[in-house]
Amino acid sequence: MAHLLQAVKFSLAVIENSNPGRYSMNINRRDFLATGALGGAAIIGTQGQNATSLLNSKQPRVVTRVLKDAGLIPNSQLPVLIYPGALNLPKDDPASAIEALIHANNWGNDWRNGIFSYHHYHSTAHEALLVFGGSAKVQLGGENGIIETIGAGDVIIIPAGVGHKNLGSSSDFHVVGAYPPNQNVDMNYGKAGERPRVDDNIARLALPVTDPVFGKSGPLLDHWRTKS
Repeated sequence: MAHLLQAVKFSLAVIENSNPGRYSMNINRRDFLATGALGGAAIIGTQGQNATSLLNSKQPRVVTRVLKDAGLIPNSQLPVLIYPGALNLPKDDPASAIEALIHANNWGNDWRNGIFSYHHYHSTAHEALLVFGGSAKVQLGGENGIIETIGAGDVIIIPAGVGHKNLGSSSDFHVVGAYPPNQNVDMNYGKAGERPRVDDNIARLALPVTDPVFGKSGPLLDHWRTKS
C-alpha cells in the first residue's frame, strides 16, 4: 500500500502544471518504479557477476559538459561526466552485473528503466545512469541545452540541478540508475516556484566519495572536487 500511495502522489506531481511545488517530496525511485506507475514494468534485479570484470579500462575516456544556469533549471558548476564504452557488458543479464558494480562502489537506491521524455532535474541527489541496452538522444541543460547520444556500455553521471530529457530512444533502451549513499531523489521540472528551494537543496548536498564505476580512484573525484 505504501508503494501505491507513493505512485499516486508521484503521478499527480508529473501531470500537475500550475503549481509544481504543491507536490514536492523526496521519493525512493526504486520503490516507485517497482509499482509500475510509469506504465511499464520496472525490473529489480540481483547481484552475482564479478564487478571488476565489467570494466573495459581502469582509465576510461571522459567527456565533460558544463551546463550554465538556464533560469528555470539551475544546472550546475559541476560537469556532467560521460564515460563512453566504459562497460564491457556480459551477454547474459548485464543489468545485474551493473548493479553488482555500483553496489561494490557504495552507490545504490538503484532502479532499471529508461529516461523520462520531459525536462526534469533533481535537487537532492546526484544521479548515475549506466546504459545496458539500446541507445538514446538525451538533452542536457534544458530547452536550449546540448544533445548527447548514449548507448549500451556508456555511463553518464548527472550532477544535482542539471536538466535532462530523453529526446528519443530505441525500443530496447534501458539504464540502471543509482545514487550516492543517503541521497533520495526528488523531481523538479523547471517550473516557476521551484527556486530558490532547489538551490538550497543543491548547496547542502554532499559530493560523492566514490565513483559509481571506478570506485575511490575514479575520474568523478578529480573532476568534481576541483570544481567544488
